[in-house]
Amino acid sequence: MRHFGQMAPEVRKRLFHQEPCTFTADSPARLLSTALGATLYSPATRPRLAEDVLKQAARGVVSMVLCLEDSIDDAEVPAGEENLVRQLDDLAKRSDVDIPLLFVRVRTPEQIPDLVRRLGPAVRLLSGFVLPKFTEERGIPFLEALAAAEAATGHRLFAMPVLESPDLLYRESRVQTLEGIFRAVDKYRDRVLALRLGVTDFCSSYGLRRGPDMTAYDVQIVASVIADVVNMLARADGTGFTVTGPVWEYFRVQERMFKPQLRQSPFLEVQAVELRSKLIEHAMDGLLREISLDRANGLLGKTCIHPSHVLPVHALSVVSHEEFSDAQDILRPERCGGGVLRSAYTNKMNEVKPHRAWAERTLLRAEVFGVANEDIGFVELLAAGLSD
Repeated sequence: MRHFGQMAPEVRKRLFHQEPCTFTADSPARLLSTALGATLYSPATRPRLAEDVLKQAARGVVSMVLCLEDSIDDAEVPAGEENLVRQLDDLAKRSDVDIPLLFVRVRTPEQIPDLVRRLGPAVRLLSGFVLPKFTEERGIPFLEALAAAEAATGHRLFAMPVLESPDLLYRESRVQTLEGIFRAVDKYRDRVLALRLGVTDFCSSYGLRRGPDMTAYDVQIVASVIADVVNMLARADGTGFTVTGPVWEYFRVQERMFKPQLRQSPFLEVQAVELRSKLIEHAMDGLLREISLDRANGLLGKTCIHPSHVLPVHALSVVSHEEFSDAQDILRPERCGGGVLRSAYTNKMNEVKPHRAWAERTLLRAEVFGVANEDIGFVELLAAGLSD
């Protein structure tokens, strides 16, 4: 797998100063947690689930969640499990295909060993399980079940807990809940690939739903939770975890599609008009703002419920040539003692010690998503992806 691997080699060469690396499901956890990118959710009940997985992989998706929880009706769970096992068994028989990192979102801890048993050899296709409504009390049985399944099969399985409990939202219980979550995931640190934010559940506790022109950060009750989750669970001191961005609910919204980005692009006006007509079917300004705010607030990757969201998430994850230059300068061996230097772009101050953690994270993102050429921006990356 590699990000933008669906593009022709000559296209990647034109776009990238440093191309994205290749990786597999067996790559180190630190690299995989960065590489998740846009994690596309799909109900496990889809009748052509195996073909859907292959189709999305060919379009550049590198991580998917096959959902047995909120995306399907309670009465559909047995059929969903049966379909999931059958479809993964079909995929396992096709040795000639590449598949994304696959995770199953379960409802109960008991589903983990049951599904692993029913999958048999096909369990090798799974990278792990998504654990819903995670708290210390509720989450430990899930993590124990996952550890037991891994030991029984000899196949590495990761957990991705979803932080969406009302106890995490309410001020009077938030800190205690976060402390409990940290204890649980720290105990099973080697098996926790990333923490996912369930912002839709947060909003539901107050009867809220953000509109297509608003980000999660415009809903103050939600923004305060995100800030506290990052504060306590995503520190850059070696104790933190990757926390992914919240789901974007909208698609095909017909207003203000990418206009700010297109006004700033170097394209001729006629090319911008043509591109805008394509983009109207693919994403929206609100999604772009939220992706940018995710990264500014310490989140990496994003939960996605529509394939049209994947390319914008990945395009905005590419490291710019300027960011790459700054990160390299900060991490030069001769700078290890600290100090301040002017950036190579002569437009900012790089302070070695305070910016070191940022630089390390930036170079890891550069390894996974690549570094754009100097004259390449988001619009060019997106246009190239849409033309494939």
